[in-house]
Amino acid sequence: MSLRVTGGRFAGRRLRAPRSGLRPTADRIRESLFARLGDLEGADVLDLFAGTGALGIEALSRGAASLVSVERGRGAVAALRANVAALHLQSSTRVLVEDVAGAVRRLGREGERFDLVLADPPYASEEAQGALEALVEAEVLAAGGGVVLERGSRHPSPSVVGLALLDERRYGDTVITRFTAGVPEAEGSETETGGSRSA
Repeated sequence: MSLRVTGGRFAGRRLRAPRSGLRPTADRIRESLFARLGDLEGADVLDLFAGTGALGIEALSRGAASLVSVERGRGAVAALRANVAALHLQSSTRVLVEDVAGAVRRLGREGERFDLVLADPPYASEEAQGALEALVEAEVLAAGGGVVLERGSRHPSPSVVGLALLDERRYGDTVITRFTAGVPEAEGSETETGGSRSA
């Protein structure tokens, strides 16, 4: 599939993806998501289940200061590292090749704090709940930090003590849910129709 950066300083640059085994977030979904996230200037970002790195690289393109990408699949890691190198982002990107829960615990012990966490676990897995719980337990979210979870529409949104639902939007079979470390009133849910998730 065609994969490209949708905005910021690398807008239009194509990204590498393995021929199979991954489901990168579709360009139009990333574009919509980052338009809603707003100003990322200077943000420290954590990308869990990073795959090709498209979500994290999009954040850097749009002004984020640093990125930690967590991925353990061999093919995905190769694509991720190739994309980081092609855009000369090695100085601002750290790639951790390990399972998400272990990586998050380690980052917590190291005192890392993130303004934005992006999580795109496999749709067929049950890893979303555990990943969000690990984020809270490890205390890696900065004050007022946000979490973006991508999941399949057939799976319910996780509920985790310490994270408050901010909003949720559906794009075909994909649902993007935003949480915050604070406890604001939910902004509500919206649905965008048409199209389907990437394969």
